Amino acid sequence: MSVVGFDFGNESCIVAVARQRGIDVVLNEESKRETPAVVSFGEKQRFVGTAGAASSLMNPKNSISQVKRLLGRQFSDPEVQRDLQSLPFAVTEGPDGFPLIQARYLGEQRAFTPTQVMAMILSNLKSIAEKNLNAAAVVDCCIGIPVYFTDLQRRAVLNAAAIAGLYPLRLFHETTATALEYGIYKTDLPENDQLNVAFVDVGHASFQVCIVGFSKGGLNVLAHAFDRSLGGRDFDEVLFRHFAAKFREEYKVDVYQNTRACQRLRAACEKLKKVLSANPEAPLNIECLMDEKDVRGFIKRDEFERISSPILERVKGPLVKALSEAGIGVDDVHVVEVVGSGSRVPAIIRILSEFFGKEPRRTLNASECVARGCALQCAMLSPTFKVREFQVNEKFPFPIALSWKASGPESHNATGDNQQGTLVFPKGNPIPSVKALPFYRSGNFFVDVHYADVRDLQAPSKISTYMIGPFQSNNGERLKVKVKVRLNLHGIVSIESATLLEVSEVPVSTEKEPAKETAKMDTDEVKNDACPADAGESDVNIQNPRGADDAFGVKGKNGVAESGPAQMETEAKANVAKKVKKTLVPVSEHVYGGMVPTDLQKAMEKELEMAMQDRVMEETKDKKNAVEAYVYDMRNKLHDKYQGFVTDSERDAFSAKLQEVEDWLYEDGEDETKSVYIAKLEELKKQGDPIEERYKEYLERGPIIDQLIYCVNSYHEAAMCEDPEFDHIDLVEKQKVITECGETEAWLREKRQQQDALPKYATPVLLIADIRRKAEALDRFCRPIMMKPKRAPTQSQTPPGTLQPQPSESQPESSDVSCEISSESESQAFPTGPEQMDTDEAESNPHPG
Repeated sequence: MSVVGFDFGNESCIVAVARQRGIDVVLNEESKRETPAVVSFGEKQRFVGTAGAASSLMNPKNSISQVKRLLGRQFSDPEVQRDLQSLPFAVTEGPDGFPLIQARYLGEQRAFTPTQVMAMILSNLKSIAEKNLNAAAVVDCCIGIPVYFTDLQRRAVLNAAAIAGLYPLRLFHETTATALEYGIYKTDLPENDQLNVAFVDVGHASFQVCIVGFSKGGLNVLAHAFDRSLGGRDFDEVLFRHFAAKFREEYKVDVYQNTRACQRLRAACEKLKKVLSANPEAPLNIECLMDEKDVRGFIKRDEFERISSPILERVKGPLVKALSEAGIGVDDVHVVEVVGSGSRVPAIIRILSEFFGKEPRRTLNASECVARGCALQCAMLSPTFKVREFQVNEKFPFPIALSWKASGPESHNATGDNQQGTLVFPKGNPIPSVKALPFYRSGNFFVDVHYADVRDLQAPSKISTYMIGPFQSNNGERLKVKVKVRLNLHGIVSIESATLLEVSEVPVSTEKEPAKETAKMDTDEVKNDACPADAGESDVNIQNPRGADDAFGVKGKNGVAESGPAQMETEAKANVAKKVKKTLVPVSEHVYGGMVPTDLQKAMEKELEMAMQDRVMEETKDKKNAVEAYVYDMRNKLHDKYQGFVTDSERDAFSAKLQEVEDWLYEDGEDETKSVYIAKLEELKKQGDPIEERYKEYLERGPIIDQLIYCVNSYHEAAMCEDPEFDHIDLVEKQKVITECGETEAWLREKRQQQDALPKYATPVLLIADIRRKAEALDRFCRPIMMKPKRAPTQSQTPPGTLQPQPSESQPESSDVSCEISSESESQAFPTGPEQMDTDEAESNPHPG
């Protein structure tokens, strides 16, 4: 089972895997630790990751990046509209009010949701993990998400993972993952006190702060704060606008009119920002930026910080808020850890130092800590690895409330629209958590789940609506319905179940005391004075029985929970017992803006189709490259090591054929199917394989002949020797071995003479396969004779008490009489010195017999 952590960033992604020795960050196909979060759509296939980034400059309008900013957000969102101004690809509003990414793929214009694009990137990350783990499939994982992700965005990440064939064990807050990576390896954490650490994550597009209290054996998240639109790319954008205005004035070029020029200038400004992080000044040079004009620029770090001052002023806001919500002061923060790709800007470090009064540390790898923390969390949740006990107490950053339409006596306390509500999970509520609320209804009713405060979200308040029912009371009375609400490990809120409680009175005999006691043990107590109708406003804590169970998705079959068997519980009181009948009530879910199961299934099928298309195109490229490589390789060998194995006319004809195929590859064969390239390669090999075979036969024939000669000599010497070890073998049998060896030797001599008379370019008459077959035949004939065991001595011939000789001392198995023709790699195992047969001497001194 795989244990993988994914850090899905706005600009790049990192994959970490858990191994027995610890957590490793795996490398992609270019041996890099970071993989760009880019999907580039081509005319025939997609290019994802490093290949997509390489294609983005040449194909900017069809290269999709920064999809994390669009995930689960409405098209009309002001932040989305600001982001779209700097994106080179087209984004339109879909029929549901959410963004649709437009790209040209397979020769036609297509629309993709941000969830689909994220699934493509996750599929690429999954393949990277599988190649490094040598695993058949990576399924279980942990994905890092920003703490500010809404319920809809979290569901979108789960949908993208499902499309990619992944099953996240947890969506883990990025700052909490960083804290886990920081604390689990520390051995000096206090036992009775608390070490307060402020983690500041300056990412590519967001700024997150997390105050965490560490003690021995665990961490406790005290507060979260964030700014969704403050990151490294904002500094890039400041430099971009500065130089765009400068070049318009000095060189009369407007990069805003050219998408490719914008991309090149943005890339140059990003590099310039990195140079300014380590140097007080830096130049900017771009050749042929636009209209065949080379541009040059120069900026000092002081000027860069001056034009970035509006961004830098926003850094302190989340810091103040985090300390306020944690209920601690600046002096109570013992350590400040800075991570994230944007944390290397010196001005940010200076602001943090001034605010906390201490120098920020860089104990962790700024880019890899989130992926490592996610892999650790996945290992803790997976049964595959045993991780030392380390408790992670996470807090939910938003308050969640329920609202419903009042009925009957409740309506006098309701608002004008007859709605009532209660705060179920306040801000800072532990994750996961379960609470139960009692309702009194006579039939179906609806419950809305929404955010109690959306000031930090800038998102719609409504999350989802649940219909509880259908159910019906027998006499029209209002029945008690217990609704269980779950905040799961992913930070997703849902109504998990609803239970109908019906109370009835039945007479009970007072003679059977044991039955009465048993009834008390198995029942819920029901008081005669029932709860008032407005008790539905109160929430009751229920211990989470399932821990990390996922409440994401639609309940039961077709979105309705299946009714379970009714449970009968009784309580004896005087001569009357009250029965409480518990019945599961169906619950159906509607998530605002969520993906319905049918759309999710269609997205999975589309992803599978595109993956198959990519695979076919990659295989086609491989076959085309194989043809091209064969042409170049064979042409060089024809004039090098194959020169003596081909006639001049044959070489000229084959060279002409190779040149013809090369010209075809760059003209008509530039864009052909896989089968065409396979047929073209086979056509070339019909001419080239005989040449290669002649060369191979010539190269390997000598060692194989030496091995056969060694076998002949071994059996011949064993049959001729007078060693007592072979005295039990009949002389006639030995003569047969000598004769067989002589015939094999004569065959080899004749074939060698014929082969030596032929030129190298002629078809050989002495083949390696024939030599091996001859050796096998010799071995099959001689081995049974020469390895014949001795007869065991009779009992009368062995005096009592005499030790029997060991089989290894008397059996001929110990003799080195064997004939095995090995492969080329084993040819050195046979001695070719004194025991090697000289065929010339064999002619003048034939063996006897």
